[in-house]
Amino acid sequence: MVVAVLALAGCGANQDTGIETGSVITSSVSESVEAAGSISAKAVVTISSPASGTIGQLFVRDGQKVRKGQKLAVISSPSTQKQLAQAQSAAQSSSVSIPTPTATPAATALAQADATANAAFDAAQTAIDALPAGPAKTQAQTALAQAKAQYALARVQVSSTTSSTNDALTNALASISQLVNAQGGTADLAVTAARDAVKALTIRAPISGIVTFDAVANASSSVASGVLSQLPSSLQGLASSVLGGGGGSSASSSGSLIKGLPVSSGQPLLTLTDVAGLTLTTQVDETDILLVKTGIRANVQLDAVPDATYKGRVTSVGVTPSTSSRGGVSYVVRLSFGSGTTAEGLRAPRPLPGMSAVAQLQVRTDRAAISVPASAVFRDQGSDSVWIVVDGVAKKRVVRLGAQGADTIAIASGLKVGDTIVIRGADRVREGQSLS
Repeated sequence: MVVAVLALAGCGANQDTGIETGSVITSSVSESVEAAGSISAKAVVTISSPASGTIGQLFVRDGQKVRKGQKLAVISSPSTQKQLAQAQSAAQSSSVSIPTPTATPAATALAQADATANAAFDAAQTAIDALPAGPAKTQAQTALAQAKAQYALARVQVSSTTSSTNDALTNALASISQLVNAQGGTADLAVTAARDAVKALTIRAPISGIVTFDAVANASSSVASGVLSQLPSSLQGLASSVLGGGGGSSASSSGSLIKGLPVSSGQPLLTLTDVAGLTLTTQVDETDILLVKTGIRANVQLDAVPDATYKGRVTSVGVTPSTSSRGGVSYVVRLSFGSGTTAEGLRAPRPLPGMSAVAQLQVRTDRAAISVPASAVFRDQGSDSVWIVVDGVAKKRVVRLGAQGADTIAIASGLKVGDTIVIRGADRVREGQSLS
């Protein structure tokens, strides 16, 4: 709302014409922009099941306040535990070492090379067999076959030196060793990922807030319905009646989260709502958005508490336009939300997320400014003007406006204290008209 005081001295009125004049002095005018919106929580986080399984343990109840990091539940997931065991087994198998041949004297080099080659080929094959199926295993198997072919070719070339034979074997097995070692690193990463997955089965609160179980009502009901649909038709009716006639357990019908409830990976389990710091999200029309700046104050009223006024402050001004069905353009403006006071001076109740609100954004205030009633200002030939009375005659005076309240407007230039102006009935006045 506008905060304005206008003092007019020596007022005169003509009852016949409906024209009223007054002498201007200073006042304070606040210009506000009205913005409608709704209350939002500081943060809302939906917690989903990290894996398929059942609710193994539940440490909270619906509506409970929890702290960040507090344990909420544990998911029992045998499949996730099995994946960790498999990853650990694969990592151990991929650690087989492949021997590398060394140079030997020429007299025994060939026999030594054969023995070393066979041992190396066997070790390489063992390591490859332990790898999981995939491109890396196929590539390693191809490299081993090529190594065997290269060694066989070098072996039959008796005219070649023993060292060249040894070099061919060394180079071939080195490439295989690199492939196996690389796959071993992949296996270690798989173990780390599997351990993280098991750790995630213990669900902790990412933020402080209030727990809501309602998010799982439909999901748990659909799980039970899905199980029923897999039964023979002759048994579905009996099973449904045993479960309560609705295809779900009493837990699912009430939307409660209970121990033993089957869950699927990614299924919403509960919601955490942080109401410690409420925010107000509003839409401001394009005609007013350029007046709105971060940090300006606001008075907020709620539909739920119409006799109370709450304090707010603009925290962000959006730059992305939103177009309505009627073609209007608006921008999102967010405000922090403070305490409120009722008309009786009492502390107003704390609102809840989702409540509707209207904010009066105090975009500009002119203190001790020359001001006139809004009814005194009119537009003429593209300029803002007022009627000033000089020697009893009306003369049009172009003015520059300052803060514009709903009832009062500050005049930045064009008038001075003590000027007599028309404050009512300006539309009835003509240039040079006698107003004595």
